[in-house]
Amino acid sequence: MAPSLTPASAPSHRTAGVWSAPGRVNLIGEHTDYNGGLALPIALPQRTTATVRPRTDGVLHVTSTARRDETVVVALDEISPTAPGGWAAYVAGVFWALRKAGYAVPAADVHIASAVPVGAGLSSSAALECAVAAALSDLAGLDLLADDTGRARLADLCRVAENEIAGAPTGGMDQSAAMLCRPGHALRLDCRSGETTHIPFDLAAHGLTLLVIDTKAHHALVDGQYAARRHTCEASARTLGVDTLREVTPADLPAALDRLGEPVAQARVRHVVTEIARVDAFVDALRGADFTTAGLLMSASHASLRDDYEVSCAELDLAAATALREGALGARMTGGGFGGCCIALVERDRADAVGAAVVSAFRERGWRDPTPFTVTAARGAGRER
Repeated sequence: MAPSLTPASAPSHRTAGVWSAPGRVNLIGEHTDYNGGLALPIALPQRTTATVRPRTDGVLHVTSTARRDETVVVALDEISPTAPGGWAAYVAGVFWALRKAGYAVPAADVHIASAVPVGAGLSSSAALECAVAAALSDLAGLDLLADDTGRARLADLCRVAENEIAGAPTGGMDQSAAMLCRPGHALRLDCRSGETTHIPFDLAAHGLTLLVIDTKAHHALVDGQYAARRHTCEASARTLGVDTLREVTPADLPAALDRLGEPVAQARVRHVVTEIARVDAFVDALRGADFTTAGLLMSASHASLRDDYEVSCAELDLAAATALREGALGARMTGGGFGGCCIALVERDRADAVGAAVVSAFRERGWRDPTPFTVTAARGAGRER
């Protein structure tokens, strides 16, 4: 059913304001979203803000604190995969996706400021999209922030924007995290059914913390590597006669690998199937406060991403290995890979020492200093003022 249209000129909703959305860390369940699988992200305290003021001329103006001398201007009717292009496509794409879905949203002046590191694999793009989407929901009176159903709708439209306008073939986990996460909880996201479950995630109560290590190895999703892996998975699913790799269970895996035959496809499918299984094993470990098992699952995930999915890099591998050597219960790369961040489950009073050891290891290699920091599970998108 098409959504009911809210006139862009509705005066009761045309108030400028500031909205924000968080970056995310995925605890486990990497490269599973576009395979119909499971993921377990948390929202970060670091957020992207969008200051939005409606316009009546049908023209979008976008500025950013990161690009002080640049204003991107594009008519709403002219937004496409080539216009405006660049970083502003993530903003313009949200307007385009909402309008394509039948929502009447106004043109606007949009100013972006962000504390989510760009290129770190913490989903700065989804934070940007979801902050803008939250603003448009309020400004156009769409009321999509009121419950998880509406928030899931916005998250999916942000995914469409990123796929079709920004040109990044992401699977939707990042946008779901930015929209749906709750403080003190991880989000168990079933990417096949869309079902979400909020899992308590209070490491401090157990003397633990989550250490994020930004390796400063630049991460990008539009250079073809991400798309190539998605293509291999989709082709493998067709070969196996299933809609997505979610339909392949661990018990089915040996026969599925024999049927595929080709070594790269076998490795990619092996990662996806075992990673989906690790998500619920990790959830069970959290519910039972079994953090030793949770840590082992994180490390197994990293090994699978490194060896079978081949999306790690030397910086991520060194960060994970050093954290484990310094006593972390588990460590893994997080995000799309090819750079970005590593996360480690550590005793709270050891976090500084573990972070310092990683910095020292990078310096020994002559690499740029990484940035370690601890995080807690934060809230999803919403209005700030």
